[in-house]
Amino acid sequence: MKERIVNYLNYIDDLLNKNDINADYDKIIKEHLIQIGFFMHERLIHLIVTVIFAVCTLISAFAFLYFNTIGLLLLTLLLLVLLVPYIAHYYRLENGVQKMYRQYDEMLKRLNE
Repeated sequence: MKERIVNYLNYIDDLLNKNDINADYDKIIKEHLIQIGFFMHERLIHLIVTVIFAVCTLISAFAFLYFNTIGLLLLTLLLLVLLVPYIAHYYRLENGVQKMYRQYDEMLKRLNE
């Protein structure tokens, strides 16, 4: 997913940097809105998964503090190790979608000129 969003953002940046006055911004905007929808859905799913992992990590950490067993410590560490990449991936998705919003605004501006 990281590669897909980076490639798509670069593709739109290239279109916008060309300043092609003959570009069909209606078509580009429609395609862009579809892509925004795809990435927003992906972002929502990853937000849900990230929150679930965070809650499970907190529950296992509190359980470890209460019961003080090595199994709960290992579970907490495992969940923490998995949580870090989920947060990083969600961060990339969130920033990518925010950039897509800015690109959309730029396309609308060019369409109205």
